[in-house]
Amino acid sequence: MLSRDIGIDLGTANVLVYVKGRGIVLDEPSIVAIDTSTGKALEVGEEAYRMIGRTPGNIVAIRPLKEGVIADFDITEMMLKHFLDKIKVKGFLAKPRILICVPTNVTSVEKKAIKEAAEKSGGKQVFLEEEPKVAAVGAGMEIFQPTGNMVIDIGGGTTDVAVLSMGDIVTSTSIKMAGDKFDQAILDFIKKKYKLLIGERTAEDIKVNVATVFPGARDEEIDIRGRDMVSGLPRTITVNSDEIREALEEPVSHLIQAAKSVLELTPPELSADIIDRGVILTGGGALLHGMEQLFSEELKVPVIVADEPMSCVAKGTGLMLEHIDKIAKRKLI
Repeated sequence: MLSRDIGIDLGTANVLVYVKGRGIVLDEPSIVAIDTSTGKALEVGEEAYRMIGRTPGNIVAIRPLKEGVIADFDITEMMLKHFLDKIKVKGFLAKPRILICVPTNVTSVEKKAIKEAAEKSGGKQVFLEEEPKVAAVGAGMEIFQPTGNMVIDIGGGTTDVAVLSMGDIVTSTSIKMAGDKFDQAILDFIKKKYKLLIGERTAEDIKVNVATVFPGARDEEIDIRGRDMVSGLPRTITVNSDEIREALEEPVSHLIQAAKSVLELTPPELSADIIDRGVILTGGGALLHGMEQLFSEELKVPVIVADEPMSCVAKGTGLMLEHIDKIAKRKLI
């Protein structure tokens, strides 16, 4: 079997892999369960995610990527190798060419680490592309035309905001405020208000099932269980949408600020295009209830959530792989 070109959305929360000719073949949490006594990986991805907060002392579930960059090089390499083996893209003699997405403000050292991890896990040539650009392509935006397009990609570790024209980024920013910080804000709020300790997965459930970021947009309740900080015993409480909106107010305001700062630096002609064409939201954070209404009200422009926002970056890598030879010539790295 010949090797194929593959695109990887190496996310803080999830890894998605796109294989040329096959589409998205893998979408799993970026988590590795390690046995600390031997240093060996026990489970990777979905199986490791199930272990979060439920493991015995010698097993730890680690997220090797933090805030969009590699926090643990060896474990990232282990994880990538596992995923690449799982999808069976490596040929007997040939190695695949890999296109990986990175946040806009990663340093050259971080880029080098990402490239190296991918090469060690079996890539022949590794190309890096900026995430918002790839997300915009995956969301179906015509970024190669001389018109302004704005994309806000809210991931697990970072939110990237960019205005694109002629196939390149005109103005952009990347902030370390995204899905993980939303979970943390919910966790802290419950701890402070109810003196109840909850885990990451419970915070995620609350975010998905009752959270909203727009006043009055949702009115739901959820029963959650945790450990009472005073008695140390399990306890159940009920939280509602309005409380969670309050919990998310502060982290979400950073996103609004980042989007405004990018718009302020955008040339007037491109700003006019954005008013016509609107802003596209991509990434898992785009699914947070009320996000489009909030951005639309704050930025005073139309805001649309992309179709399948979580897979925009992976789809974008797929479309970019069609032009990988051009990219190889340009040597974007």
